[in-house]
Amino acid sequence: MSDTLRAIDAVWRIESARLIAGLARLVRDVGLAEDLAQDALVAALEQWPASGVPDNPGAWLMATAKHRAIDTLRRRSLADRKHEQLGRELEARQTSPEPDLAAAIDDQVGDDLLSLIFTACHPVLSTEARVALTLRLLGGLTTDEIARAFLTAKPTIQQRIVRAKRTLAAARVPFEVPRGPDLAARLSSVLEVIYLVFNEGYSATAGDEWVRPALCEDALRLGRILAELMTAEPEVHGLVALMEIQASRLRARVGPNGEPILLLDQDRGRWDHVLIGRGLAALARIEATAGGAYGPYGLQAAIAACHARARSAEETDWTQIVALYDALVQILPSPVVALNRAVALGMAFGPAAGLEVVDSLMAEGALERYHLLPAVRADLLAKLGRHREAHDELARAAALTENTRERTLLRDRAAAIASTHHLREDS
Repeated sequence: MSDTLRAIDAVWRIESARLIAGLARLVRDVGLAEDLAQDALVAALEQWPASGVPDNPGAWLMATAKHRAIDTLRRRSLADRKHEQLGRELEARQTSPEPDLAAAIDDQVGDDLLSLIFTACHPVLSTEARVALTLRLLGGLTTDEIARAFLTAKPTIQQRIVRAKRTLAAARVPFEVPRGPDLAARLSSVLEVIYLVFNEGYSATAGDEWVRPALCEDALRLGRILAELMTAEPEVHGLVALMEIQASRLRARVGPNGEPILLLDQDRGRWDHVLIGRGLAALARIEATAGGAYGPYGLQAAIAACHARARSAEETDWTQIVALYDALVQILPSPVVALNRAVALGMAFGPAAGLEVVDSLMAEGALERYHLLPAVRADLLAKLGRHREAHDELARAAALTENTRERTLLRDRAAAIASTHHLREDS
């Protein structure tokens, strides 16, 4: 790839969301806005290799997209006149001077980006469609990149994006930030999408790599944008704090050959203390916005902060972590949260305390296909000296995971127990 093409790619990643957001406010159609932005990108690919990258490439893309948007509105206006279906909004546009129409995109950039985030993450779409559309419109990723990141066929991702845009248009989803009581419900959808993207990068559910840092970076960028635009929302700061602190561990989560390294075995000297500082600062903003009233993301960030503040695994304040999980399970009573709480209980009060909770979760059957349930149970059983059961649970966990790296780790742990304690594999 030439230097110019690399520059165009970098500019697109930075400017595409702002470009699409401004165009969407003008044309009131997210699909059309993306088409217009893509037209501007094609123009750049055609012209910049010969003319050079402009001093202000973002402004060049915006100006090019504006002209195409204005031409599109004019053509629509003429077509509407022929069919005598010119609505009030279009009439208002006709009476406005053309410079005002062109300049409109430059106004309220923050509001436009926020509107684009809420539109792409609208609950009328499936979760998979929200993720794909968000990465496409706000992450600037190609369909190829999204497909590779989620180990999904490119045509499947293309269909999700096309259907998502059609669904938004058919449902006449307004390009705006919801107000009043609707905001909280819609915001939870936005945060869920961003964290789903982050989690897939932090601990890939399938494939040959355990971490995909690029996805974490995309999610962090979206979260930081949201935090700048919604400064008074404590859960936004909670999510950003959680992602910043977890992302600080990425370098330490894998060994030289890509093998997973679990939290308590990590070299904390490899943690990124700049990201930890950013995460703790975001956590402190919850105090300013909510007076310490932590939501689910804020509580998870506070748990992550306990690990970040500990200079070694042995110095971890597990009693405080249990207390935070006690609070979290009250407002987010999910089996996964209960499982994580069981880990903390085992560390703070002994493996028998954690195993009791894990066994109750197994009896409920809610996590029957979740590989971390037998993995956690195996760790607790091993600490209690029940090595045969621990070995079998690790083998079961390995069979359940779809991630190659994680499967190898679990099998290696099972083999180590069998070797150390002279267990017969067929007994």
